Amino acid sequence: MKKVAKKIGIAALVLILAFIVFVATRPGSFHIERSAQINAPGDVVFSMINDFHQWGKWSPWDKLDPNMTKSFEGSPAGPGAIYAWTGNDKAGAGRMTILDSKAAEFVSIKLEFLKPFAATNQATFKLTPSDAGTKVSWSMEGTNGFMGKAFSVFVDMDAMVGKDFEQGLANLNTVAQAEAKKLK
Repeated sequence: MKKVAKKIGIAALVLILAFIVFVATRPGSFHIERSAQINAPGDVVFSMINDFHQWGKWSPWDKLDPNMTKSFEGSPAGPGAIYAWTGNDKAGAGRMTILDSKAAEFVSIKLEFLKPFAATNQATFKLTPSDAGTKVSWSMEGTNGFMGKAFSVFVDMDAMVGKDFEQGLANLNTVAQAEAKKLK
């Protein structure tokens, strides 16, 4: 009986070590990106992204917790603007800081997650004029520590976050179109 238990223990140890080695070989960085046609002028779309006070109108994550605590610091919009949130288990806690932006072209954001897992990522919105309005590409990139690598073994982050980006871009299209109509 002791021999069987010893063999099971060794097999379990080998499996754990194999899993650790496998996780360690996972990619050390990630990039998630989605694009959509926004049927509104670039200046209108830019104003909805470059001002965190506008995000509640289109962000897919703002709806995760109706009681989420939000705060705004720094510049009212553009570089130096800061948006922080604390919410339920779905919303977590974190903060975003606009690092750089150029009217109707791009917005670059430092994204810091505090809960449920600590991580710092880079989010970028690129705006390109098109015949129907503005093409918007929303991307996020960062590095994967061991826990991020292990999580990615079980969860397809591109699919999970990508669907939120797609929903956010669809919401942005609706809100930006309505805003463009008001300005006519």
